[in-house]
Amino acid sequence: MPASSGTGDSSRWPAFAVCAAVAVLTILDLAKVNVTLGPIEHTLGAASSDVQLIVAGYVLAFGILLVPSGRLGDLWNRKRLFLIGLVAFGLASLVCALSVSTEMLIGGRILQGFAAGILMPQVLGLIQQLFTGQERGRAFGIFGAIVGLGTAFGPTIGGLLIGLLGEEAGWRWTFAMNVPLALVVLPFAWRLLPSKQEVAKGQTLDLFGVALLGLAVLTTMLPFVLTSGRDTDDPARWWLLAPALGFFVAFILWERRYLRIGKTPVVDFALFRTPSYRYGVLITTLFFAAMPVGFLLVTLFLQQGLGHTAVLVGAVSVPYALTSAVVAAVSGKWTFQHGATLVAIGVALFAVGYTVVLVVTQLAEPALSPYLVSASLIISGAGAGLVMGANQMRMLLHVPVEQAGIAGSFAQVGQRLGNAMGLAIGSSVFFAGVAALQVTGAVQGTSSPVVQEAYKTSVAGGLLVVICLACLTLVVAVVDLVGHRRRLREQPAGE
Repeated sequence: MPASSGTGDSSRWPAFAVCAAVAVLTILDLAKVNVTLGPIEHTLGAASSDVQLIVAGYVLAFGILLVPSGRLGDLWNRKRLFLIGLVAFGLASLVCALSVSTEMLIGGRILQGFAAGILMPQVLGLIQQLFTGQERGRAFGIFGAIVGLGTAFGPTIGGLLIGLLGEEAGWRWTFAMNVPLALVVLPFAWRLLPSKQEVAKGQTLDLFGVALLGLAVLTTMLPFVLTSGRDTDDPARWWLLAPALGFFVAFILWERRYLRIGKTPVVDFALFRTPSYRYGVLITTLFFAAMPVGFLLVTLFLQQGLGHTAVLVGAVSVPYALTSAVVAAVSGKWTFQHGATLVAIGVALFAVGYTVVLVVTQLAEPALSPYLVSASLIISGAGAGLVMGANQMRMLLHVPVEQAGIAGSFAQVGQRLGNAMGLAIGSSVFFAGVAALQVTGAVQGTSSPVVQEAYKTSVAGGLLVVICLACLTLVVAVVDLVGHRRRLREQPAGE
């Protein structure tokens, strides 16, 4: 049966491949821009505040549209929104690639973020729609591998393009590569993705609730994404957290009233009464606070502190990515029955891996550091591979298919909030250490052993933040595991 009229067994996995490919595009653009920021500064004359907005604009726009587009996909049509988002992502990427000013590039990045915010909830909703039971566990295992690859390979791709094409052509093609990829995927999406879906009767889109939540997410994320750890950061940005709290309270009160009068709220808070979903959202938020900042700190240390090339530094994450992908794909067969256990083991491995990375950055010879850090990240990659697929599947396991988009998108909001908070805290600790050493005159150039020692001290502080976040995630994962096993004993049929 063709996918245009409902997806048959033979076309489910090709449809999944389309979803996974688009997930890679959106995740790559979160990560690969890190190694292009220096070249963008040099070629466009961007100020540090502009460079910050190139990163922040994408993250903010991504986070703001996740929940409303997830809700709209559940109520309307996931395939149509997927196609709209894919076309918009390709066009926005073209704007970025052809930018003649920093303002144009920032605008393009914001449009990219909006498009990604439309796409990702449809990806999660479609996977939930396409698969059930054990097969859903396998699908989310592979999806976890894809997310891990996208996160880890982003800096590698950016570094390779800059190394091969030069600074300006390299950063432009970092964005331009999305255009042909989107054009290739588009006809397959049109043909393979299911057009029909189950929609609960009587549901409506709560526009006022969407606006309140959007303002709450914006005012919560903005202070964090505008935090670089440098002296130029405006401390007044933290006052935005006061209206953020107000918007969240107003959103909750409005949603409860909306539900009482018999209408459908943006977020069904009953979802959070399900332990697997509640803990899953918390785990994904904390884990994504730890993971991206770890890559950023390693990149800054090796590139700025030790003076290694963008190509070599970008390749450091390759073993992590490959290990994560293999482990996620292989462990998918066990995620349905042992998801909580795999998540706890995975988070523990992730923490151990970054502890080894911390030791390597302090003790290894500068020439060997990239290779030893890369080898150490294999441990963390194995842990991430266990966490990504297992937590995603477990989180959505008991969510009704007609709410899959909104449930998945709320978890994605948690990821983006985690990204912003983790990057703000970790990079602030790192740059504060560097700035203090610059004040004392210690930092004179990357060839100096004094500089290398200075960056060792700074990266140690940042990596301790990563390890602490991982340990906090582990505490939540263990609590979830203990509760899960208790519920199994009380009700042997499962949760």
